[in-house]
Amino acid sequence: MDAVATGSELNKSGSGGSERSEDSGGAGGGGIFEYSGWVYHLGVNSIGHEYCHLRFLFIRGKYVSMYKRDPHDNPGLKPIRQGIVGPTLMVEELGRRKVNNGDLYVLRFYNRLDETKKGEIACATAGDARGWMEAFDQAKQQAEYELSRGVSARDKLNMEAEINLEGHRPRVRRYAHGLRKLIRIGQGPEKLLRQSSKLAVRPEGFAGDSGDAVEAHQWKCVLTMAGIRIFEDVSDHKNGKGVLAKSVGVIDATADTVFEVILSTEQQKRYEWDTLMCDLELIDSYDGHYDVVYGTYDSKYLSRWHSKQDFVFSRQWFRGQDGTYTSSWEIRNLNTSMASKSPRCLVTHTLEIHSSSWCQWKNNKSSKFERSIPYALLCQVSGLKEYIAANPALHHENGTTIVHSKLSDASISSAEYEDEMQDEFYDAITADSSTSDEESDDDQKLVLQEPRVKLKNISWAITTLALKRTAAPDLTEELDPHVTHITIPSDLHGSLCKGKDDNDTNCWASPSGKGFMIRGKNYLKDSSKVVGGDPLLKLIAVDWFTVDKSADRISLHPKCLVQSEAGKKLPFILVINLQVPAKPNYSLVLYYAADRPINKNSLLAKFVDGSDAFRDSRFKLIPSIVEGYWMVKRAVGTKACLLGKAVTCKYFRQDNFLEIDVDIGSSSVARSVIGFVLGYVTSLVVDLAILIEAKEEAELPEYILGTVRLNRLKLESAVPLEV
Repeated sequence: MDAVATGSELNKSGSGGSERSEDSGGAGGGGIFEYSGWVYHLGVNSIGHEYCHLRFLFIRGKYVSMYKRDPHDNPGLKPIRQGIVGPTLMVEELGRRKVNNGDLYVLRFYNRLDETKKGEIACATAGDARGWMEAFDQAKQQAEYELSRGVSARDKLNMEAEINLEGHRPRVRRYAHGLRKLIRIGQGPEKLLRQSSKLAVRPEGFAGDSGDAVEAHQWKCVLTMAGIRIFEDVSDHKNGKGVLAKSVGVIDATADTVFEVILSTEQQKRYEWDTLMCDLELIDSYDGHYDVVYGTYDSKYLSRWHSKQDFVFSRQWFRGQDGTYTSSWEIRNLNTSMASKSPRCLVTHTLEIHSSSWCQWKNNKSSKFERSIPYALLCQVSGLKEYIAANPALHHENGTTIVHSKLSDASISSAEYEDEMQDEFYDAITADSSTSDEESDDDQKLVLQEPRVKLKNISWAITTLALKRTAAPDLTEELDPHVTHITIPSDLHGSLCKGKDDNDTNCWASPSGKGFMIRGKNYLKDSSKVVGGDPLLKLIAVDWFTVDKSADRISLHPKCLVQSEAGKKLPFILVINLQVPAKPNYSLVLYYAADRPINKNSLLAKFVDGSDAFRDSRFKLIPSIVEGYWMVKRAVGTKACLLGKAVTCKYFRQDNFLEIDVDIGSSSVARSVIGFVLGYVTSLVVDLAILIEAKEEAELPEYILGTVRLNRLKLESAVPLEV
């Protein structure tokens, strides 16, 4: 398997000041984006030897090329790999991995229609990884836009044929030395995903939201010191034995930079900001997002004892789709004004403290607590703030090799590539590579030096919004208004029981949408969100299955509710099959019913009968841990997630239903989160909201398709399902 490791910064100037206004075929009418820069190409050759070569990666529009040298300095240079990007290409972050003597951040490419076709990219920093993910996403949008503007009949036929991956595909050919290798990345585009919602500039001072579920904690500032604020949770929802406290500070650096500093185990650097955990040694890493660390600290700085103490702890982290890092730390980029080029981020460190010592310190400012480990942990934010302020290089850290991005006015003709779309990217990189890419090069093996923090500056949005209530959206047009609604039978049921009240366990309920924040009528203008209303569809049953392996098209199973006589009489059923990876595997199946047929001109109809690319770009889920351990709440978060972009979703439309099979195990991040959640599931109350994301003016305000509350599930209660 091949991998590509970047040691460079990805600077998206194309979406900033250098963006041109003329329509030259780019996504959203803003020109063609170009991304280029040096990368390290990693892989295993045909005899099992690993290699690491310096390569130049170039993305222009939907086309991707890889060179041995910079083509800008070597006109006429032929690429050793090239192809196009399509909507079936999925890019997943796998986290950190040790390669030679350096830590790299790995991205996995795979085809959502055939996951055997896959490859990897590894970047020197988390910021680079996020940058390349955005670059490939931009390339996908570019391809979709070009087809939506019209292409030749020949190209349309080629694209339609290439989307079908179930038939016979020719084996990858070997190419002689000196000839370029032709690689196909993804499949043909199906529908334009509007770029305006992605690159829209929001009003200064209004930077977005920090979550899409109503916050259960009530934080009160109890102290300000050294440029940070100390908060205490004063809400009535106490899910632990101690007091939940957090320290919060604004740091003049990107979230990527702060994340790298916190994760670093380099002793001298930690001596400059961390009063507690300076002498650290990385023992083991797991799944790219989980570390086990051994360390010592000199207790004379914290107590009267002068002997050194040692400890072992684990640290687990996740990065959201908005670039926010989450663990006991939360690191979130802040919007900056257009005139300012200085990045800023909000850093929060949360911990649970013994209530007696906390209350004594808060009331008396006891010096004994100020020499304790919890106090030292709270002060880490202040140490970070001062350390980064004293090191200006961390404010605008640049790589020795820059990945450039710009807009090109000239559209790309497919003629120069139309005869070169024989092989898929995934097939090519897992096959034996030619010597033109593996061997006889001046960079036979490159040993990565000490990891360097080389990050880009991308601002992300955060603010806290006052809860706004507006009139509920008009849902009368989503279902056919000319058909009389039916009464949905109340005796429909699945293997999981419906709860009678909030005290029931191992059951489900259907809460209102008041616990979720969704896009309001003016969202495209001011990014305002409003409290959700009642769901459009009714949750009629929930199945909780255990299966030997992930089961797709569960609606066709004879024991499924959809196949019952009552189910066949319903106008429409939406089936959400959440496939939970574990030992054994589980399937949580949600059944939502409509009391009338779907209006053919509605957004719901476009989603139900649309293309998979459109569905992937709109299928959204908002999670909320109503009750549970605070670390689980932090891991799950409250941000809306486009599931089709985060994990593999398969859609099955037939008769009166649409089934969506959500493969949670297809993402290492999602797999890590769900594994963490399962350890506490018997004590959790979880709310989920399902939506179709609104991106057009006419589609606003958003509405909630359906909700579910899962109340303290028991894993052993899952019913075996033979498939």
